[in-house]
Amino acid sequence: YFIQSNLSRMAGKNKADAEKFQRQLLELLKDEPNRICADCHARGPRWASWNLGVFICIRCAGMHRNLGVHIAKVKSVNLDTWTQEQVDNMLAWGNGIANER
Repeated sequence: YFIQSNLSRMAGKNKADAEKFQRQLLELLKDEPNRICADCHARGPRWASWNLGVFICIRCAGMHRNLGVHIAKVKSVNLDTWTQEQVDNMLAWGNGIANER
């Protein structure tokens, strides 16, 4: 019972975390620089290269994936599960800051 109770509590926390991360990402996508792909400037990116901290379109996500996982770590904003570290990197960077450099 104790183990099952802890697992249920952890599952609830993980779901709550996932929902929180999803809300944070969707809020970031409302920022003007994040409304366009960091690479090709297509509207409405729904993918991210989280280690680079940029939002990208599906076409550019494929190109980033082809670079290799040691260079670009690509996730879907909507379809994938995110960690606190990944969301924090998106919060720290974003397309505006990344494209300035």
